[in-house]
Amino acid sequence: MTHPTMEPTEDRLERIRGYFRGELLVLRETLLRMASLAHQNLNLALESLVERNAAKARQVIDADLEMDRLEVEIDEMVAKFMATQAPMALACRLMLSASKISNDLERIADQAVSIARRSLILLDEPPLKPLLDIPRMAQHVLAMIQAATDAFVEIAPEKCAEIIRMDVEVDNINRQLERELTSFMVENPKTITRALNLMLVARFFERAADHAKNISELVFYLYTGKDIRHEAELSKAQ
Repeated sequence: MTHPTMEPTEDRLERIRGYFRGELLVLRETLLRMASLAHQNLNLALESLVERNAAKARQVIDADLEMDRLEVEIDEMVAKFMATQAPMALACRLMLSASKISNDLERIADQAVSIARRSLILLDEPPLKPLLDIPRMAQHVLAMIQAATDAFVEIAPEKCAEIIRMDVEVDNINRQLERELTSFMVENPKTITRALNLMLVARFFERAADHAKNISELVFYLYTGKDIRHEAELSKAQ
């Protein structure tokens, strides 16, 4: 999938920055708060797994309530703004994108909770193998979340293509790990429970990557007006 080169100009940046005032500024800051929490919770879930740390796992689970609250808060802000304003095109796209971005961020936090819960289960048994691939996958996902947040803050849609490419690498690591864990289960049935739990953890990180990719596509749409969500699927079908 290719995207046009988009060199940001000061005029364009200043014009877009000018929209972030009043209610729109509050909305933007709330989205950034959600993005920060999603990144923090996913990183904490990774640490709970690698360090076999039950306290960190429970911290992730407890923090999920705040993400749920912020998602509802953003939906309420969007509904109120649309009902009381006559927004211009960019503001309309921000309203649409904000609601979807907040949902993706909340789903990332949900994946962090799922990872934390599996971490608690894995504490009851000795480690199956050194954790190398899952932390490597997790670092890609965390980088995707940060890069998508940066693209939003910096008004830099040109950064979104790289985030989408990173998702392919996460998918590749996940498939490789599934093959390795399947071989463990075939060779030694006693490893099945631990291997399945690690497969689930990898799948949760892969899903978080999908949500980060979704966010990058929404940021691209917000600042360019172009919807690229299904370009890859369309090109395959042609």
